[in-house]
Amino acid sequence: ASWTAAFEHATIPVLSSTADALEGLRANEDLVDANSIGEMISGDPLMTLKVMAHVAAHRSSRVVTDTETVTSALVLIGISPFFRAFGRQPTVEQRLAHHPLALHGLNETLRRSHRGANLALAFAVHRMDHDAAVIHAAALLHDFAELLLWCHAPTLALRIRHDQQADSTLRSNVAQRAILNIELADLQQSLMKAWRLPELLIRINDDRHADDASVRTVMLALRLARHSAQGWENAAIPDDIADIATLLNLSADATLHLVRGI
Repeated sequence: ASWTAAFEHATIPVLSSTADALEGLRANEDLVDANSIGEMISGDPLMTLKVMAHVAAHRSSRVVTDTETVTSALVLIGISPFFRAFGRQPTVEQRLAHHPLALHGLNETLRRSHRGANLALAFAVHRMDHDAAVIHAAALLHDFAELLLWCHAPTLALRIRHDQQADSTLRSNVAQRAILNIELADLQQSLMKAWRLPELLIRINDDRHADDASVRTVMLALRLARHSAQGWENAAIPDDIADIATLLNLSADATLHLVRGI
């Protein structure tokens, strides 16, 4: 509860590339639409999170369906209200200007998120999942609590990273509990509920529902993204491929060819 309270109203900085692109679009507001803004935002999990939380907080009681993607959120609030609500954005580069190691750690997490989101989208399309866009968003947001930790508690994030580098067998949740007294996955679920994010997005992001095909799609995509971050020699990758092959109903060889192509 304390961590949720600390992060629930904290400033969420975004990538400098997002902030700059947003200003470029603002200058040509009459020429942009929800799709062009949504496409730009969808590459930045922090800005995605910010928009989704804003829309959920300002949703009218007359709106009975959740806005599960950034584009649908932008359609709901409108272009001009969006630009009024989101002025010049603070950036992670500014926030971590004096913490270069933390900025490096945040960028590593971002790369893993992008890699995982691309894999998850491809798996969802292969499975002809109607929620493919939401699955992509869920994978992109899957580690947002870690990104917020890098932004707001970089020293603690670096301690977790140091402990895991010193002990390759140390699991992330164990390291997090030792340093933070919580697991980031639990904090993430708590924040998503506090911000009233869409129920489908919350459920797909909950690894405890691994029996759900959409949840498993995200989990396996991010697991492979993590294990393949430094190349394809990681000893855990054959198990990842076997599990993904089962999910996609493909042979192991066909699955390996697919994921390497992605």
